[in-house]
Amino acid sequence: MEEIKKTDKIGEILEKHPELATVLLEAGLGCIGCPMISLETLEEGCKAHGMSDEEIDKLIEILNKKIGK
Repeated sequence: MEEIKKTDKIGEILEKHPELATVLLEAGLGCIGCPMISLETLEEGCKAHGMSDEEIDKLIEILNKKIGK
């Protein structure tokens, strides 16, 4: 996986970068045990948890910094 995008599935992100689970949890996404992670994109998950477009963009920026992209 290259840079993380809002269209990436949450499950794929966590499969390739399990270290990002903490960042997602801190952002309010309890995605780790949710069966939807294989179906939902990062954007869909964030929106379902009430995040704004600006908050989603900031989260993606943080995630990409964590993986060095």
